[in-house]
Amino acid sequence: MLDHYRMFADYNRWANRLLYTAAANLSDAHYRENKGAFFGSLHATFNHVLAADRIWMKRFTGTGEAPTSLDTILFDDLASLSPARATEDERIIAWIAGLTEDGLAGRFTYTPVTNPLPVTQRLAPPLAHFFNHQTHHRGQCHMTLTALGGPSLALDMSYFLRTPEHRHYAD
Repeated sequence: MLDHYRMFADYNRWANRLLYTAAANLSDAHYRENKGAFFGSLHATFNHVLAADRIWMKRFTGTGEAPTSLDTILFDDLASLSPARATEDERIIAWIAGLTEDGLAGRFTYTPVTNPLPVTQRLAPPLAHFFNHQTHHRGQCHMTLTALGGPSLALDMSYFLRTPEHRHYAD
């Protein structure tokens, strides 16, 4: 099961790089334009995903900065947000690399932002949610990017698994 989560951590980084590279070609006005995604703009959605990742990583690891709101704008421009996203992706990969089967099967307690009552669960289901949440919002980012005239990116995991540096996950 750990290999599965390692693959998702690597996929997360790969897909984020594709989206952020494509977004860098947009004008600032388009980058901030509300196109009807849950958080409106590409800018707000990118910030939400980073905010949520930091919240979950703080829960998982007990370390790091975490906002107290899911709509926090952590960085006001793509130039500042991009390196922060890359750093968080590396943090996720490093944490998953150090995770053990016992750790994955273990329980942890956290307090949701939206309903501040403590929840105790095995780690594996919230970790699956963590990666699913990223994919969900990357789909919204892809839709927004496409609606703004950007490229239609191939973000499917099947494409990730066909890249030379990631084929080992499929072997």
